Parts: sequence; C-alpha cells; structure tokens
Amino acid sequence: MKRIMAAALIICMMLTLASCSSQEKAKGAKTNQQTETDSAKHILTAYFSCTGTTEQIAGWIADKTDSDIYQITPQSPYTKDDMNYGDSSSRTTTEQNDASARPEISGRVEDMDKYDVIFLGYPIWNGQAPRIISTFLESYDFSDKTIIPFCTSHSSGIGSSDTQMHSLCPDSVTWKPGERFSADTTSDEVNDWVGGLNITMETSANTGVFHFETKKVLLNSGYEMPIMGLGTYSLSDEECENSVKALLEAGGRLIDTAYMYHNEGAVGKAVRESGIPREEIFVTTKIYPSQFENAAGAIDEALEKMDMEYIDLMLLHHPGDGDVEAYKAMEQAVADGKLRSIGLSNWYVEELEDFLPQITIMPAVVQNEIHPYYQENEVIPYIQEKGIVVQGWYPFGGRGHTAELLGNETISAIAQAHGVTSAQVILRWNLQKGVIVIPGSSNPEHIRENLELFSFELTAEEMEQINALDRNEKHDWY
Repeated sequence: MKRIMAAALIICMMLTLASCSSQEKAKGAKTNQQTETDSAKHILTAYFSCTGTTEQIAGWIADKTDSDIYQITPQSPYTKDDMNYGDSSSRTTTEQNDASARPEISGRVEDMDKYDVIFLGYPIWNGQAPRIISTFLESYDFSDKTIIPFCTSHSSGIGSSDTQMHSLCPDSVTWKPGERFSADTTSDEVNDWVGGLNITMETSANTGVFHFETKKVLLNSGYEMPIMGLGTYSLSDEECENSVKALLEAGGRLIDTAYMYHNEGAVGKAVRESGIPREEIFVTTKIYPSQFENAAGAIDEALEKMDMEYIDLMLLHHPGDGDVEAYKAMEQAVADGKLRSIGLSNWYVEELEDFLPQITIMPAVVQNEIHPYYQENEVIPYIQEKGIVVQGWYPFGGRGHTAELLGNETISAIAQAHGVTSAQVILRWNLQKGVIVIPGSSNPEHIRENLELFSFELTAEEMEQINALDRNEKHDWY
C-alpha cells in the first residue's frame, strides 16, 4: 500500500473530541522490483473518515490491492458538536439537508489521470454519503474510470448513498455496486469482498515478484502464495495426512492436491488438526476434465471433502472439452467467495493463446512440468509477462527419472560447492527462475530439507550450467 499525503494533518476526535478527522500516518511504499507495463492499471483508495472505522477499511483495501491511498481531509475539521445529529442546526445536519453543500477539501490527488480504478469510502450520515464526497467527485474528471463505493455505519446499509453519486460524474464512469461495513468487520471479510469484484490486481508493482524474505509471492488475485511447499500426487490418505502434518510442522504452508489424487479429504483433515490458523495455510486443488461438465458441483465437492469454507487456489487440471465453461464456473465461485484464486495446469503457449481471450479473470497461476531436463524456457517468460505466476510439478523429473537427475554430475558438483543436496540445488534453481516448487515426498526428513532453500544462492554461472542441461525431455503426457 502506498500512501498519498494530504496537505494537512488533522488530529483525530477520538480522544480529544476536538475533531473527527484522523491524523494521517505516513507509510512507505512497497519496494518495486518489477517494471510496470504500459497496460498496467492503477488503483486509488480514497476515503473520508471521522472515527477511524472507514480509515481502517480503506487501509485493508489498499493493502489488498497494493493501491495508493488518499485521505479526503476537510479544510475545516468536524468537531463533536458538528456531529450532533440530534441538533437540527448542527453542521452535519445542515450540510446533509442541503444538496448543494460542498465542504472544502484540504489538498488534492496529484495525477488523478493515471488512476483507472477508485475505491471511494465514507461513513453514512443521515442515510447519505457526506457532502464532502460530492466535493471530491466534482473536483476531478473521472471519465472512463471505475468507481467502487464502500461505506461504514453502525446499522444503516449503503442504501442509495452510492447510486445518488452517479449524477455527479460523467456517463462514461463504470460504477461497481457499493458495500457497507460495520465497525467489527474483519480484514478477511474485506479481502473476500475485494476478491469477488473480479478486478485484476496485475496492476501491483509487486505482483509476481518472489520475496525470499517472506517466502511468498503476490498473485494477480491480490492474495499471497508461498513459493515452496508439498505436492501430494500418488500419496495414499494416510501417507498424505502424515506428509502434510510433517510439512506444517517444518514451517511449510503450501499444499497441492487434486480431485484425481483422491486425497483431498486427507489434506483437509491434516490442515484442520494442525492447530494452525486456516488463513496461514495455502491449499491448491484441481478439477479434472471428467468434472468439467458440472464444474460448479466439482467445486462444492472439493470444499465438502476438505471441509473448508474456501479454497486458496483451484486449477483446471489440463485442457479438455468444456474447459472454458468450467473456468467460468470457477470465476463465479470467486465472486461467491468459495475460491480465492484460480488458474490452469498443463497449459502452454498455444493453449493459452486460444483460451485467455474467452475468459474474464486472468489466471493467477499456471502449473506445468518443469525440471532441468524440461525447462520451458520460452513458455515461462510468456506466462510471466502476462502477470501470471508459474508453478512447476515434477521438479526432480518424476518417477523413473529422479535418480538420474539427482545424480547429474553438474548438479552434484554445484551441490557440493554449497554444502547442500542436489534436490535443494534444483529447487533453488526453480525459485531463482521465478517458479514455485511443490516437490512430492512422504519422508519427513526430505520434506524439511525441501524447505531449506534460503541459506545459499546460485551464481549466474551456476544457473547457466543448469540451464545448459535442457533436453526438452518431457516425462509425462500432459
């Protein structure tokens, strides 16, 4: 979240009761490690707050969207007496009863032209948006922008407070339905609402950047995803449950399963019994082509099997008849709060070029076979340039090929130089290429070892040595 400083800092009324405008707190912008493209959108969260409730909601929205944030500050702060709704002569009552009232604002948003999406927050006053919101809307040209209102109140709904503002802006403005939040609203509830708006968060300068400090990456859906975890392919229920528990005990938080792995229930059981808050664990599952005809039912089935209220990431397992309609069912499930992020598995350049124009929500993740003998050096950048994160399965080459790959002389020599294993070198190579890794294992020692990837770094020369091992040798038919 990046904060735009208002021209004046106003002391909050909460303790002093002198003013209801909360003091602006300076917050640093996140480090930009990517170059923004010309097509990238820009988001602004603008808000007017009196008691701090709207400010808190605005902060969560800005964090979720990595947007700039601007506090609408009145030139003349509102006092406790001004806020006496029972007094017909109080300032707020007088203003709200006068449709032409336009309280002056201190400061301006610089470069408003650069923003494509504006979240606009305010408290409900006498069933309406405060007149200062009208001042704000009439102070800029919002042509061709999208405005998303949100309000805060103790009991009143958003009512018509959002639609009443439409006439203040050009007809070319796209208005999203507004949302009302109460003082006890949680950040998760706000995140779910933002996620359901289907706004592509590829605008963020941090999207797709691997942060080795936090061991996470920000997806274009606005959610963070761990960059290493556990694949559960071929694990029986008991093996799967024990492996997931071992991963979680070792500090891992990413679990990959699928309908066709027949162990979704075991994953859910291990997650529930871990004692770790659900929001700290990232679970991926997949819909198989045999389920595409009733994808909505498949989504509900996965939720039921894992006994979860939501799934962090759901993928289509591989292309098949009805895949576009199945993906649209996942898009609807995002809007319904059942899924947080969606994506594809085993989609390559040709498939993506045909598929992407037919959908609304850009995939957050594409998961493909990737290992030193099958590197996809043309596919990976193609996907990443679209703001999609790449995840690799079979990092060690898959069954029947693992021993050869781990025993490769080049990889073994690099491992020896760093005092790590060949498996760790391969996983680190993936991470430095921007590829999430989900090695499968039922061995607790190996599961822990596969997470210990941050005490060393491969040099550019070592990366090139591994890149030179590419044989374009695919080990599965997907």
